[in-house]
Amino acid sequence: MPPKKLPAVGKKGGKTAVVPVNSTFIPEDNVKQAQLQWPAISPVLPPSDLELEEVLPGQIIIIPRFFTQTLCKTYVHWLQKSVQMITTPGKPQKGYAVRVNDRFQIHDAAFAERLWLTSGLKEIVAREPVETWGGKEVLGLNPRIRIYRYSAGQFFDKHYDDTDQLSFGNPPVAARTTWTLLIYLTGVQDGVVGGETVFYTEATKTKKSEEMVVNLERGLAVLHKHGKDCMLHEGRLVEKDGGVGKWVLRSDLVIAR
Repeated sequence: MPPKKLPAVGKKGGKTAVVPVNSTFIPEDNVKQAQLQWPAISPVLPPSDLELEEVLPGQIIIIPRFFTQTLCKTYVHWLQKSVQMITTPGKPQKGYAVRVNDRFQIHDAAFAERLWLTSGLKEIVAREPVETWGGKEVLGLNPRIRIYRYSAGQFFDKHYDDTDQLSFGNPPVAARTTWTLLIYLTGVQDGVVGGETVFYTEATKTKKSEEMVVNLERGLAVLHKHGKDCMLHEGRLVEKDGGVGKWVLRSDLVIAR
């Protein structure tokens, strides 16, 4: 699916381009197909103690305390030692949004399934009608797992997230992603200043575009619709990284095509 066209709405006179989030600076054939020895997803709060909170109905949902403070620290400590991050180029290819951060991605269906089941996300998502997630039951999480780290001075400019078409499960079925899942592993509690995720409503002839800001809180999960209904959004500049940086774990909700 081609991305939406974005008008010239850059900063300091620059033109902000569009990048489907599933496009990557790492060639597809270089995405690791192995499994890592991820830390246990524990401790977590029981699903009954977690709530979906709508920031914008049908578009942006947050889950406070999705990862506990202890679990976030465990994952950041492990990631710092266990994965090799690649810094994206400051000057992107033509048609791509400006993104300056460090990233890692891996195809790991086992971890995606463990995250889906062990975290309680499956039960939480099931509370909402299937129409919320794309009209069908959510099958699980995209096995393409991405880790982002933003240090001071890094950011992800305005862009849209694209839908990923994939074969999912065993036996495999034709599937697609519908909502982006972001889990903030660090936040203001770690001394990070800036780095908020900001969504922009569409401007009309009678109404200006409005900002909806999701603050960077350690352990917060953010779900937002992507594909043809994705809102324009950005990861704001990290002004101070607290010595650890802004760390994000990324996947997507998957439904059958």
